[in-house]
Amino acid sequence: MPTEPVPPSTETTPPVPGAPPVSSIAGRAESARPGEGARGYRAVFRVREFRFVFGAHLLSLLGVVVTEISLTVLVYDLTGSPFLSALTFALGLLPYVFGGTLLAGVADRYPARRVLVVCDLVCAGCVAVMVAPGTPIAGLLALRCAVAAVAPVFTGTRMAALTDILGEGDLYVLGRSLLRIVSQSALLAGFAVGGLLLAVVPARGAIAITVVTFLCSATLLRFGTKDRPARLLKKEGGANLLRDSLDGARLVFVDRRIRALTLLFWIPAMFVVAPEALMAPYADRIGVGPAALGLMMCAMPVGHIAAELVAGSALSPRSRSRIVLPSAALGLLPLLVYAVTPGIGLALVALALSGVGAVYVIGLDQWFVEAVPEELRGRAMTLMTAGLMTVQGLGMALAGLAAEFVPVHQVVAGSGLIGTVCSVLLVYEVRRTGGSRNPGVGADRDMTTR
Repeated sequence: MPTEPVPPSTETTPPVPGAPPVSSIAGRAESARPGEGARGYRAVFRVREFRFVFGAHLLSLLGVVVTEISLTVLVYDLTGSPFLSALTFALGLLPYVFGGTLLAGVADRYPARRVLVVCDLVCAGCVAVMVAPGTPIAGLLALRCAVAAVAPVFTGTRMAALTDILGEGDLYVLGRSLLRIVSQSALLAGFAVGGLLLAVVPARGAIAITVVTFLCSATLLRFGTKDRPARLLKKEGGANLLRDSLDGARLVFVDRRIRALTLLFWIPAMFVVAPEALMAPYADRIGVGPAALGLMMCAMPVGHIAAELVAGSALSPRSRSRIVLPSAALGLLPLLVYAVTPGIGLALVALALSGVGAVYVIGLDQWFVEAVPEELRGRAMTLMTAGLMTVQGLGMALAGLAAEFVPVHQVVAGSGLIGTVCSVLLVYEVRRTGGSRNPGVGADRDMTTR
């Protein structure tokens, strides 16, 4: 991918409606950029702290993926119950609401490095208890919930910490993009690795390996990142953690601009999961085998990864900003082809194009960090992450429920249609908010930004 320096843009094209001023973004990117010189993914890896964060992300992700598949197998081996086995997997999503809403204050109330290390240690401790032979099924499920509740706090804190490590400009956007690409790639390779691991070691042995991955992640973060103060000073915080967390959620949703941007992350994601949730019954409907099913499962992540790599390496910050609203508005349209019950070839194209449509998030990341005050950033990003996981789980459940009454292909096409309408309305709202800020939040930003 191109990594040579790109000269500053001299375009005089008017800014995209709804986007932050490009000059502001570019100025902050240049002034806050820790790595001088070339743009592109290579420039991100020049930042030493990011290399440690990236390595920790790989290890944590490996731990989460292997724990999910191994624990599901373990519960099934112990109980023989498909329901409990499926519930074990579902519990990876459900506690996100709890963690993202009630624990979000942790991300701003305490120093980021401490939060990240403690989250990894909590996960390592929970997984270590899972390995113990005497742990009952209820205990395994409770520990699964605990790991899932910690996840949004860890992710939100890390997202906010990236603005300290990479600045608030282009390097932050590319850093977030790299972490997202790794997460998407885990959909393609993670479960395969877990499956191969389970072929040579028992489920408890595979889970035990993840204790090491979480501990290694904690070590990288502890010794590879700087100890920075908490974003929320004690005098600015509420009486307790719960109050800070709920105040953060209130501030996110009372600000019209932040609310619109948050929903733009959530709503398209809620509808785009419909074909994934119904992939197996659709494959059965068109009469294709497991190999074709596997290809369809891979098509959307591959489309997203390819589009994000191109956007991150070949497009300027201005260009990435310009594609946000069109991509968000039109990204679900390819799913309408399901109305004619497409065969494997056309379905693969539609799924890949839907993945490409998700490229809008690389520019939306920049808008979001521009809109959120620094002292609210950890809570806002934790809430956004938790909501994103929750709405995807809700979207899958609703798609499955609808398919009980309506043919599968019509459910997917309907998701594309309804999702497009909702996305267009959100795009209109984002355009209307422009650079507006809630007066109260803006005032807080001026007084407390450090």
